[in-house]
Amino acid sequence: MGAILSDMGIDTTIQNLLAAYRGELTARARYLAFATKAEADGHRGIASLFRAAARAEQIHANSQARVLRQMGANPATDISPCDVRDTLENLKSALSGENYEIDSVYPTFIEEATARINSNAARSFVWALEAEKTHARLYAEAILLLESESAGSWVAEARHFYVCPVCACTSEELAEDNCTICNYPSERAEAIC
Repeated sequence: MGAILSDMGIDTTIQNLLAAYRGELTARARYLAFATKAEADGHRGIASLFRAAARAEQIHANSQARVLRQMGANPATDISPCDVRDTLENLKSALSGENYEIDSVYPTFIEEATARINSNAARSFVWALEAEKTHARLYAEAILLLESESAGSWVAEARHFYVCPVCACTSEELAEDNCTICNYPSERAEAIC
């Protein structure tokens, strides 16, 4: 996601939001490219997962852009082309990126935004962190299924994943009540195939 920039005279929270915004849009582009490759490799369920994760990353970027504008900053970034490999390698790359955000990026950003009492930024970061955990779980499951060549598993057939339009929690089933992260009504989740 990029380093935290603190010596440029710009508020650290804004720099963290910009780094998160850039990272989320980059992840979105990667996941869309990975979905195309998974489809070509015959892994339509994994393609569905990548498309759902791409939508989730767009939701995160939109949330961070909204907070940036509230703080008087302009959310803008360039997206570099990504390296697309076979589906298994793409899943491993995606899982590694999610784990990096979970372990290093978002905890630091949350701590800084909380210390500055910026609840909008902190909430955006917390929701992204929690949603990234759902992506990591799904990517890890897909890796295990691909590596074990599980016949009849969900990786081969297109399927729906459900993405909360508020926090981007991603799941393979529609929640019974409300989103487990932000409490948004689950019947309003986006079905992505």
